[in-house]
Amino acid sequence: MNIVVGVTGGIAAYKTVHLVRLLTKGGHDVTVVPTDDALRFVGTPTWEALSRNAVTTSVHDDVARVRHVALGQNADLVVVAPATANTIAKITAGIADDLLGTTLLATEAPVLLAPAMHAEMWRNAATQANIATLAARGVHLVGPADGELAGGDSGPGRMAEPEEIFEAALALLAPQDLAGVQVVISAGGTREPIDPVRYLGNRSSGRQGVALAAEAAARGAVVTLVAANIAGDVLADARHPSVRIVPVGTAAELSIAMKDAAVVADIVIMAAAVADYRPATVSEHKLTKEQGLLTQIDLLENEDVVAALADSRAEGRAPAGQTIIAFAAETSEDPVERRDRARRKRERKGVDLLAVNLANAEQGFERVDNAVEVIGAAGEVVASASGAKRVVARVILDAARGVR
Repeated sequence: MNIVVGVTGGIAAYKTVHLVRLLTKGGHDVTVVPTDDALRFVGTPTWEALSRNAVTTSVHDDVARVRHVALGQNADLVVVAPATANTIAKITAGIADDLLGTTLLATEAPVLLAPAMHAEMWRNAATQANIATLAARGVHLVGPADGELAGGDSGPGRMAEPEEIFEAALALLAPQDLAGVQVVISAGGTREPIDPVRYLGNRSSGRQGVALAAEAAARGAVVTLVAANIAGDVLADARHPSVRIVPVGTAAELSIAMKDAAVVADIVIMAAAVADYRPATVSEHKLTKEQGLLTQIDLLENEDVVAALADSRAEGRAPAGQTIIAFAAETSEDPVERRDRARRKRERKGVDLLAVNLANAEQGFERVDNAVEVIGAAGEVVASASGAKRVVARVILDAARGVR
């Protein structure tokens, strides 16, 4: 999506730096349009580095492309954060004396304002009248919060946190095509204990499953995220009122949690990397080299969780029309070989769709980007995507809707 982030002259501009990072990390094309005053708080190089797009405040730059109109015309969403009292007044009056003002007048996209000002300015009758007018015109607001302000003051007027603005932006962008749909997603990597300090595991960070949960929730779904050993900073991206997080550790724990949640699920997505094997015995004490007990570990095969879920559906222990999606990470650089392996795996597991991704040094495990092809029931590639994992999540969920 094309998102314009307007930044105006308030100290809260420093928080918008993180908002821009969240939006770009989510796979959106972000153009920052600061006012001249905003650049006194955060400079042009920061905005360009984070957004990966050129930044200007002037309506006289890039005249051949009519930039002062094109930005607004091409935007899917315009966010103004912080939105100062002065900026809110100018937007209300339709004043377009800079690039941000012309962009706002030229856009037909949703507009989201994150007000930030001193409490007295927020409570002022003029500001409240302007807010009421903008709300009546369909402009969206997030915040302000009640809290500490610049100069040691406190009260209403504090800009909403970047994460809150980000969620509000996503809610405006996302189609509510999954409203009320029950989605169960597994994410992360299971760990099979050897002794109290060692385990058999894998390199999955859980980012793709978390991105799927966040995207599904933004589109209105009720989500259960079965999270296997996901770092807190990664799992934070799934925090949403419509996401219930169920932490698990081992493949057996994940199996139980997925089976319990899948009983009422319309869509089941197995994005977790589940260990194929576990130690036959788990030592209660740390195994040492002196004992010579680490040279050989007997293994038992774990249950194929997604195949078991497909069997439950076939036996009528799941909602009619339930869609099941599995993942397969492959290292072959040959796309024909990857697709052939994915086709066989999809058929063997009995799932509707299988998303096969190339795992290498640039994408896949422990990386922010991913690339997948989604194999359908007839063995055809029904969808493909590459880039940020949130972008990949959108394509996978679109494919799931196609099955339903």
